[in-house]
Amino acid sequence: MADTILGVIGGSGVYEIGGLKDAEWITVDSPWGAPSDQLLTGTLDGVAMVFLPRHGRGHVHSPSTVPYRANIDALKRLGVTDVISVSACGSFREDMAPGDFVVVDQFIDRTFARDKSFFGTGCVAHVSVAHPTCPRLGAACRDAGRAVGITMHDGGTYLAMEGPQFSTLAESRMYRDQWRADVIGMTNMPEAKLAREAELCYASVAMITDYDCWHPDHDAVEVSDIIRVLTGNADKARNLVRRLPALLGGDRAPCPQGCDRALDHALITHPEARDMALLRRLDAVAGRVLHET
Repeated sequence: MADTILGVIGGSGVYEIGGLKDAEWITVDSPWGAPSDQLLTGTLDGVAMVFLPRHGRGHVHSPSTVPYRANIDALKRLGVTDVISVSACGSFREDMAPGDFVVVDQFIDRTFARDKSFFGTGCVAHVSVAHPTCPRLGAACRDAGRAVGITMHDGGTYLAMEGPQFSTLAESRMYRDQWRADVIGMTNMPEAKLAREAELCYASVAMITDYDCWHPDHDAVEVSDIIRVLTGNADKARNLVRRLPALLGGDRAPCPQGCDRALDHALITHPEARDMALLRRLDAVAGRVLHET
């Protein structure tokens, strides 16, 4: 039995979590570069928590320039076991309305300008992301949201686009009608893939701000409208997060899905052929299996 350390990656409008005891912003050095910001550490209801503003305080990073690898590595270095991703999104479904939250369970990755893996030449690894989120963690998010009065949708496919522009009408119709995506956003990829490589349980809570441009009444997404809904969603997200420690508890059993053992059979490069410089960078995310070989 291990201790739960809950990591929260806050998206647009969610830059900190109130109520933390012994709260302290700390700097974490990562061999993958600087994280988006300092990380806020503390405890909530007896559970250790680490908060990281994905875009940096003041929203300084675009979706394409968020240092995803450094962010996940920094959380891992602080001992985080479970990661909750909170992010804004648009909706492709009438019944998933602005102000609702979706517990995402699948992704379509359309990003192209981001580093998507910790591994590469000198240490090749292949992890499964067939089921890219953790059902146990997702269920806790669903229950926490419903407990504070949020309309929660249990399951949905998130289309990750590169951005920073919003979709064209043709793209929006294709994603909705042909690809059957449910929501669209710009930040959950490669974040979810990297969390799996780092053997972290990961759940995605998508906060709906708009209907994207497919909707006849929303043919042009206005940033002013998104910001208005975003402000209300941020308050809801903070309330949801405050409920999680009580649901997850301080004692943590191994993940039933095996998220925390994702690298058991993933490393392909023979030990004698591995690049030592890359292995040093992997000391946090892959240290468990590297130390066994």
